[in-house]
Amino acid sequence: MGGEEDRAYSDGEVRTVALAVIAGVFFGGVATGVAFPTLPLLDDLLGISAVMLGIILSANRFSRLPMNAPAGTVVDRIGARRPMIAGLFVQGLAPFGYVLGLHVPPGTFAVVPGIGAVSNAAAVFLVARMAWGVGSAFVFIGAFTTVTSVTTEENRGRWLGYMRGGQSLGFPTGLVVGGVVSDLVSFEAAFLLAGVLAGIAGVVGYRVLPDVRPETDGRRRLRDIPGMIRREPRVLPIGVGNATLRFVFGGVLLATVAKYAAATGVTLSALGATGISGVVLAVGVLSSSGATLVAGRVSDGLSDRALLLFPTFGAIAAGLAVLAFLPTLPGMFLGTSLVGAGTGGSGPTLLAILGDITPGDEVGRMGGVYNVLGDVGLTLGPLVAVPMVDVWFGFEATYAVCAGGVVLALLVSALPLVGDGWLSAPSLRSS
Repeated sequence: MGGEEDRAYSDGEVRTVALAVIAGVFFGGVATGVAFPTLPLLDDLLGISAVMLGIILSANRFSRLPMNAPAGTVVDRIGARRPMIAGLFVQGLAPFGYVLGLHVPPGTFAVVPGIGAVSNAAAVFLVARMAWGVGSAFVFIGAFTTVTSVTTEENRGRWLGYMRGGQSLGFPTGLVVGGVVSDLVSFEAAFLLAGVLAGIAGVVGYRVLPDVRPETDGRRRLRDIPGMIRREPRVLPIGVGNATLRFVFGGVLLATVAKYAAATGVTLSALGATGISGVVLAVGVLSSSGATLVAGRVSDGLSDRALLLFPTFGAIAAGLAVLAFLPTLPGMFLGTSLVGAGTGGSGPTLLAILGDITPGDEVGRMGGVYNVLGDVGLTLGPLVAVPMVDVWFGFEATYAVCAGGVVLALLVSALPLVGDGWLSAPSLRSS
């Protein structure tokens, strides 16, 4: 089973390792968040077109998507320590690439059909964002593998929940830090701070992370993944669940709340639609983070972790239904809070189940599959959500359709995982 190697880790050792991992993902999330209040304001300053700016903001997702499976293979082959540390330092270097982009000579780097002229600054920022995506693949999979390797079924949900909580809290912290430092000092100062924080996470990881790895002959190959999934088909329902979470919260909700606030005409003091959406999303993120910290510990106390998916996915569906049928400011706060809580509660539960059913020498690659499906949902969400609300259905029908989709995803994801579901291989939890 994932996490049960030749040696057993004491509670103190687990705490030390997990806190180092949490620090890494938290500071990585901070550095990611710093970019979002600042990069969208650089188009006029640096001669970056609106289309190119969108590509730059999405570049980390597009570069991470194909790297997840290779990163998992590397982790399974040589252990989690070195790949994760390398990923942390790559993340730390990316914001310094942003600083470089502020100072490159003006001019056109290339002319791309359909996009137009790509300035020198845009090219540098694009490379930096792509590097960030590559690094983040190794960080997440290394973090998941490390925590899974040092924990057992009795405490795995708790520490994976804390890991996800650190990751989810890092991003909004970065949003605040990036906005404040940019306003009070400069864009360059915000980028430098992000790089320093991510670099500190790499140093902490280098000093603390253990070299946990299964005994292996080194033959851990990317092409083995389809056979691994056939042997353990429950991985796909887990991945579908993750894709649903990412699609709804990281995609549909983030892409439509500001438009929804404007369309419904809600008011909050002197705030307009943009300000209201920021406050509403902050409440959703906080409820997600709080649920993440609690859900893993709760799942450790259950005889079957998958049972927790029913109330958590149910909360997501209920939140979307509230948004669909109660288009008021209280409805926005309640609906977003429910979606956030359900998302935060489901994430660590799915991760813990994945760790429970995966052999130790396959955790990295299975983590890569999990992350690939999550990134698919995260990428499709904004692409689909905007035409859904603007062209196809409108806001109420879009949220209602998504609520129905979440219920369907619950049936697809949870039922095969409960007890001896019809997809179950011989359970490692019962061995």
